[in-house]
Amino acid sequence: MATSIRLDPAVEQRLDFLAAQTGRTKAYYLREIIENGLEEMEDYYLAAEVLERVRKGDEAVMSAAEVRKDLGLDS
Repeated sequence: MATSIRLDPAVEQRLDFLAAQTGRTKAYYLREIIENGLEEMEDYYLAAEVLERVRKGDEAVMSAAEVRKDLGLDS
């Protein structure tokens, strides 16, 4: 799937330099950045959604004691 993005000139210059110095393509580094950063972005944004539901009272919350009891870890 081809995707096009606009980069800040300073970012593109850094990417160009990295590619030139390592002999890899800019596309290689862009794929690496996306693949490695996507999990962090998912964690952050999905957690933020859960936090918002918790704040609104729409998400159940259990204390650590309740979790230990439910898992049978208190005995």
